[in-house]
Amino acid sequence: MSLSVATIEKLAFGGNGVCRIDGKVCFVPFSCPGDEVSLQITAQKKSYSTASISGILNPSHFRTVPECSIFGACGGCNWQHINYPAQLEHKRNILAETLWRGARVPADLIDDVVPASFQYGYRNRLQFKVSAQKGKLRIGFYRQGSHLVEDAVGGCPIAAPLINQVLSCCRAVLASYPDAQSVTQLSIDAGDNGVLVIIHQTGRVSSNSRDYLIGRSGEFGPCTGLFIKADNQRNIEKLWGSSEISYRMNLADPDQNPVELTYPPGGFAQVHQLQNVTMLSVIRRLGAFSSTEHLLDLYCGNGNFSTPLAAEVASVVGIEGNAESIRAAEYNKELNKVANIQFFCDDAASGVRTLVDQGRTFDAVLLDPPRAGAGDSVAGIVSLKPNKLIYVSCDPSTLARDCGLLSGFGYSVVRSVPIDMFPQTYHIESVTLLCRS
Repeated sequence: MSLSVATIEKLAFGGNGVCRIDGKVCFVPFSCPGDEVSLQITAQKKSYSTASISGILNPSHFRTVPECSIFGACGGCNWQHINYPAQLEHKRNILAETLWRGARVPADLIDDVVPASFQYGYRNRLQFKVSAQKGKLRIGFYRQGSHLVEDAVGGCPIAAPLINQVLSCCRAVLASYPDAQSVTQLSIDAGDNGVLVIIHQTGRVSSNSRDYLIGRSGEFGPCTGLFIKADNQRNIEKLWGSSEISYRMNLADPDQNPVELTYPPGGFAQVHQLQNVTMLSVIRRLGAFSSTEHLLDLYCGNGNFSTPLAAEVASVVGIEGNAESIRAAEYNKELNKVANIQFFCDDAASGVRTLVDQGRTFDAVLLDPPRAGAGDSVAGIVSLKPNKLIYVSCDPSTLARDCGLLSGFGYSVVRSVPIDMFPQTYHIESVTLLCRS
């Protein structure tokens, strides 16, 4: 195919740069807005094409040098080659464009992105892929578009320093591990009280392998607990150390001690704890809760928001479909001596229907759904007659869809605040306030 020359206009959700060739939209990985590039077309679709960069004729002034030596090969980060202010600008633009297309939300209702204090070294949870073939141990991330492991020999620049320390120790221990060829993944979580590691492997775990890992417990550096999960085991097996990982969330009153929240090994928690605290402050600001209000926290997880917010409202009901997360939520409720929360383990749509059938109503609903959004729950949510909805989203397209659905029930977007939970990537977290007309 012949080469085409184009200037990259903007960035798209998914990470690619966008330009036009012969009037057709073209998506270009690892390009930067303002780049003048020569392109090799890699695929032609009816309404768009994709291309790879053959050469950068005139680099954008937004370009910067990536900190990771395997950036571009590793399938993790997308935007390390773009300076941070430009990343923030384009994330806001993506959210604004998506909300306008999907729900006709005016761009002036979208705030600037709340930046992260640290653009690297921020992730407190990571899953590293493992491959041990022909005596060579590789620990890192899948290459772009493949299941081949790109070896992150020097660690991951966006990982918290403690995670990289533990990863280096794991690498040394696994080099002589009897079942090294069966290991597929390392999950490493760093909390306020330590670092937990889960070794995932295929097949059964032999007694020889258990003895090896237990015997090398002193060689895992700052790791405070080691677990193993084989694909023939239903549960994660503890080998040694602590079973608890915890972090803190602030109360509205700065004179009160923060709440301490835990989650189980392998359980869900936000990957960027500093921005998790920021997100709670945004929820507080938009929600403007009062002591007489009754709050529903849908997709509540381990009580990440329910527990600190309980002190500001009359009552909280939390609904979560994952039983492990609900057990953690109940534990966190007792740990922090919170009396005005009720947690229920149920699918969101089913749990909402139950509340509707009981004749319950709520002043406010806080929802933090997975990427698929809250579509199945929308009709039930509005039947609870909340005056305001605070929607935490990790996917602009499903947020836009749900805001469009909610507008049909009389709820309008008042303000949307994007928060940069994932610097160096295209991912966008946001908190959106909708109020009933």
